[in-house]
Amino acid sequence: MPKRYSSHRLRTGRHCEENQIYLLTANTLGREPVFTDYRLGRLVVHQFRQAQEEGFADTLAWVVMPDHFHWLIQLQKGTLGQLMCQVKSLSTRSVNTAAGRTGSLWQHGFHDHVLRREEDLVKLARYVVANPLRAGLVKKLGDYPLWDAIWV
Repeated sequence: MPKRYSSHRLRTGRHCEENQIYLLTANTLGREPVFTDYRLGRLVVHQFRQAQEEGFADTLAWVVMPDHFHWLIQLQKGTLGQLMCQVKSLSTRSVNTAAGRTGSLWQHGFHDHVLRREEDLVKLARYVVANPLRAGLVKKLGDYPLWDAIWV
């Protein structure tokens, strides 16, 4: 019988490096479209900015979609797990307060992708911020309020 591994077990020994660039993705619990209310999405963006102000990560690009976010960062200190725990817990508190919600906002865990040298950073950032176009949420990127990139 094959061994089964929990997602926690698969992440054991995960290695992350300071100054490395990562694309991080987190989904809302049950993929609930919480951030169709842009006001709530801005609370997540505030946590991205807070993480940068505190020196944990430099934000290169981000988009908050109705049920998830993509965040392209250069890690400055700490681990990806610490960074995501902070962003997810503080945004949960803010969103729950603002929306009169209780309980979890985010699915457990997150997805990360480390950029390899051969990958084009600007191309990946464009891909990230173009999510609302591909999802059919807007006809022009400028019509969607929850995205940014340092190159714009």
